[in-house]
Amino acid sequence: MPPSEAAISVAGLRKAFGSKVVLDGIDLHVPAGSIFSLLGSNGAGKTTTVQILSTLVPFDGGTLTIAGHDVARQPNAVRATIGVTGQFSAVDNMLTGEENLRLMGDLCHLSRRQGKQRARELLEQFDLVEAAGKLPAFYSGGMRRRLDLAMGLVGRPRILFLDEPTTGLDPRSRRTMWETIQRLVSEEGVTLFLTTQYLEEADELADRIAVLDQGKLVAEGTADELKRLVAGGHIRLQFADRYWLDQAYAALGQGVRDDEALALKVPTDGSVRALKSVLDDLEVRSVEVAAVTVHTPDLDDVFLTLTSRPAPQKETVR
Repeated sequence: MPPSEAAISVAGLRKAFGSKVVLDGIDLHVPAGSIFSLLGSNGAGKTTTVQILSTLVPFDGGTLTIAGHDVARQPNAVRATIGVTGQFSAVDNMLTGEENLRLMGDLCHLSRRQGKQRARELLEQFDLVEAAGKLPAFYSGGMRRRLDLAMGLVGRPRILFLDEPTTGLDPRSRRTMWETIQRLVSEEGVTLFLTTQYLEEADELADRIAVLDQGKLVAEGTADELKRLVAGGHIRLQFADRYWLDQAYAALGQGVRDDEALALKVPTDGSVRALKSVLDDLEVRSVEVAAVTVHTPDLDDVFLTLTSRPAPQKETVR
């Protein structure tokens, strides 16, 4: 599928369980070969969205197209093009790692030879060769999630749904999983639809991010575009002495001074245009600046501003 085409197209998606509306008119457009992240707190409707798009749960209204196939009318065609890795592992604890992969090969209607070859390829790709003959009970959490992801790739899907794939992993394992996900897109051209409650995860991985709150999309865009939606961005100008700080403040006519630190904080939307405008104004007055840093709001600020509820879990990766 050419990158310009939509791998996933959703218009007016609605879903209710009884009187509770879970999804209320969702519109999504995911280009082929990209990573799209759906961000939201627990209970926001992320998993329900994935279940509907992967044909596991029926929907009440809207139009859904996956890889050019209508989800309602052509579910089998949709299933033939997708892979799904859910929140909870699909690994069979009674089978070895290789046996799990070969079982998936059988389910994907691969021949015995093809299934064996595909299992070997994925064991090598996901650095599981040494653990191939071991039961998953002896795997670490990160190894188990890598095996789970590999199982979703046995049938070579064009579109892969990852529903909170790093939940419960330690920071090092989460970073390893991020690198694996990025390689799938850059080297194999897979389209990834990722749900997560980790703000750093969406910021690190996604080409575009949608914020889901109470069944509605409250924002969508790149991480930088979303950060520019909220106030708090500024340019911090550092000066060698008080004289240049005074000159800069006079030239710009705005900003918050820090006389002790010899710094001036100028409000901005964080764009290159805004930075250039400030520096041009200083250059006209021949003001010497020792250092410049641009500060923009993070996804924490975006989530809190747009949803007025606690932000999803945040964990610093070391």
